[in-house]
This record gives sequence, C-alpha cells and structure tokens, in this order.
Amino acid sequence: MKTLAECLKALSDPTRLRVIRLLDHGELCVCDLMAGLDLPQSRVSRHMSFLKNSNWVNSQRKGKWVYYSLAIPQKEIQSLILHVLRQNLPALDEAKQDYARLTSYLATKETDSCTTESK
Repeated sequence: MKTLAECLKALSDPTRLRVIRLLDHGELCVCDLMAGLDLPQSRVSRHMSFLKNSNWVNSQRKGKWVYYSLAIPQKEIQSLILHVLRQNLPALDEAKQDYARLTSYLATKETDSCTTESK
C-alpha cells in the first residue's frame, strides 16, 4: 500500500503531470524539459528526481547530460494510470502549450547535446 501511495503522490503535482505529457514525445534531457515547461533547471531536476524515485521515469547519463524517459510500468495499476494520463493530458490547455514549446524548441535545437545555457 505504501508503494502505491508514493506512486500516486508523484502525480499529485501539476508540474510532474506536465513532465509525463512531455516525455510521451520520447527521451528528453533536462534542457529539453526546461524549454517545454518554461521552468529553471533546479525546479525541473527536483521534479525529475521525485518521478524517478517513484518509478515513473528512467534516467540515463550520456556524457555529462542526463536523459529521461517514461518507465515501463511494473504494476498493472501504474500501467492503467499511465494509459488514462496519455488519453487525457493532451487535451489540457497547459499541456498543449508545453508540447508546442517543446516541439518548437526541438525544431530549432542546434545539436543533439543538451545545454542549460539556453535559459
């Protein structure tokens, strides 16, 4: 029960729900998430740590950058919740704005490497 509560608690913050939506785009680094969310690195990193610790996202270090992706659900309830989020988050105005910012940023990003100097 405690694990389920932690899993659900991770989704109780609007910013973390916004992250879940952006990660449907695929693997993203912190600078990509910063651009999509229009938030500073420290705030994005804090939310990513929470999502990682509650098994919603995976992280992978590539050089000096950390890239995040949605984790494959380990429990059926997590899979069901993710399915519901994927169906409903794209329709929310804030999620639409985030996704538009992210895709615009990625279209103009000069390289595949992350740079937090863009913010």
